[in-house]
Amino acid sequence: MKNLVPQILSKKHLLQSNIFRVEQLEIKFNNGVKMQYERMLSSSNGAVLIIAIKDNCFVLIKEYAVGMERYELTFAKGKVDDGETWQQATERESQEELGFLPNSIKLLKTVSLASSYMTHRTHIVLAENLIISNAVGDEPEPLEIIYWPVNDWQELIAEPSFSEGRSFAAILLYLTEKNLI
Repeated sequence: MKNLVPQILSKKHLLQSNIFRVEQLEIKFNNGVKMQYERMLSSSNGAVLIIAIKDNCFVLIKEYAVGMERYELTFAKGKVDDGETWQQATERESQEELGFLPNSIKLLKTVSLASSYMTHRTHIVLAENLIISNAVGDEPEPLEIIYWPVNDWQELIAEPSFSEGRSFAAILLYLTEKNLI
């Protein structure tokens, strides 16, 4: 028997900041139980996370992550702007953050982020056949570019400054795509 989706009885706006919107929902489950939930609303466009490959290396960035209050080693990423496709966002962010334009991009998977209380989605994209092409981005300081050999992926996931969950998902998706595990 297929489960029916619970009924949303009401939605109420709670908070708005520069980047976050929070709403409260009253939900009625199929067994009659009613519950209130809160969730953070994201832009409907989501974001991209780019697995850029050059000379059999992951092209990573080191950037300040205010949430962790430290520099993090991660894949290039950014929001999909209004009127932009995930493909266009991938090309733009690759040029802004990495200094490369990919000639080949492939969507590996769209993942959620804390789906119990956030609506955010990230498109994890493989970017290959990179050519040098810079664009000015919105970064407050220059990003350090790090080339990490794909074959050393286990050392990468052990690296303390490589800690974001989406980046771990990206490694798994890449290794699966290339039949390396």
